[in-house]
Amino acid sequence: MYELIELFFFAYRDFVGDADRLLEAYGFGRAHHRVLYFVSRRPGLTIAELLEILRITKQSLNRVLRELVDKNFVEIRAGALDRRRRQLYATPDGERLALRLAQVQTRRFALALEQLGDWGEESALAFLTAMIDPQKRASDALSRQEPPKRAGQAQ
Repeated sequence: MYELIELFFFAYRDFVGDADRLLEAYGFGRAHHRVLYFVSRRPGLTIAELLEILRITKQSLNRVLRELVDKNFVEIRAGALDRRRRQLYATPDGERLALRLAQVQTRRFALALEQLGDWGEESALAFLTAMIDPQKRASDALSRQEPPKRAGQAQ
């Protein structure tokens, strides 16, 4: 198992490293990437839902979210039904950055899956899903009220 653990660390390092290099130009880090990723994939996501997905403190989210809003990558709107529920949306600049980040990471996944052949994607999905705590897996699935969009799709 130590070999798998080590490979997982190295794979994660390189997977996020591709995005890290793009994020540096904006003064952003991995926390910004995670927020932008989920906001762009789930337009209208509430702050409470994002906190649940990321499992971080409100204080941690506020700093990152404020920077993304100040630099015009994310906007916060009052909820349509309940104005107290603040909803998050990627701006056009945010969508473009989310798409660029997804493209570099998609490229790495595609190259790796290509080496595994026909069963690669199915096995990878099964493995990664099995790595998630079953209770958290269920709550993450419940947080999606409709299928998430692909990065770069119109809202």
